[in-house]
Amino acid sequence: MLDDLTRADEIDGAGLTGLPDSVVKAGRPAVLRGAVADWPVVQAARQSDEAAVAYVLKFYTGRPVGAITASPAERGQFFYRPESKTMNFGRSTESLTAALRAVLEQRDVEQPYGIAMQAIPAPDVLPGFQENNPNRLVPAGVGARLWIGNRATVSPHFDVTDNIACVAAGRRRFIIFPPEQTANLYPGPLDVTPASVPISMVSLDAPDLDCFPRYREALAASYVAELEPGDAVYIPYLWWHGVQSLAPFNILVNYWWNRDPGSSGPYVPLLHLVYQLFRQMPAEHRQAWQALYGHYVFQESGDPMAPLAPQHRESERTISPDGIARLRQLIRDLLGV
Repeated sequence: MLDDLTRADEIDGAGLTGLPDSVVKAGRPAVLRGAVADWPVVQAARQSDEAAVAYVLKFYTGRPVGAITASPAERGQFFYRPESKTMNFGRSTESLTAALRAVLEQRDVEQPYGIAMQAIPAPDVLPGFQENNPNRLVPAGVGARLWIGNRATVSPHFDVTDNIACVAAGRRRFIIFPPEQTANLYPGPLDVTPASVPISMVSLDAPDLDCFPRYREALAASYVAELEPGDAVYIPYLWWHGVQSLAPFNILVNYWWNRDPGSSGPYVPLLHLVYQLFRQMPAEHRQAWQALYGHYVFQESGDPMAPLAPQHRESERTISPDGIARLRQLIRDLLGV
């Protein structure tokens, strides 16, 4: 099935001093081959997994990191349990040194435990790592995060940011879907999620097309990107992406940022609140609100203020960071979370 997927655009990433405008304007995923091939961590990983671990630990402050672990029976798939909305993995706080040792020890096990340390903030946990492995593709000041583990599958999900992900060790496969395929991905619940955003309920490794027939359409519109050490992939804002870690030891370094201030905000919790409010309405009322949201929010007929005289237009307001924080708390209180 993967052989039939469209390959993401590829460009030579060696020597780039920024993310090319052509990639951003294309508005779709792109592989940047060799974009970080000169990183010391990549060079260490090419020697051995142990060398990569030793290199990373040179920067380690001793601060505990979050880890998730799934039993061997899960075969590296981090997902919901079949009988409930609880997760099929446990969470713990560990020393990075001990967690890395555990991953190395599982390499030769026929059915290993699934182990992953996700979104480790380099500036806090590994100060100096980012400076020694600089990424010229992202704006200055954007923090690096490390994702380390063994063979695993992460279900399609989205980020409310642009994303560049760089393979430092191992191999990764990304299957990336445009936002308009959301319904065909059969997203799960908003109230209980693995990491704050809904995930596709279709197995990425073995999709059940009888239960989820529209997933065929999502696959037909998807892009696949396969990355080796030193390669990077650009994933645009709100594009869904599932990730398969393909080696017994993997290190990914990613960067999240927004190119404009208006793209960041409490949009997922707000979506959850609006969903809960509107699902209680009769269908005809939701349809009426859909027209209003289409006009004002999504501007389906263009800027709703443009036809009006200046004195009659909506006043433009910028919501402050403090205002956003208060809104987040209000949404949490309303949802009881």
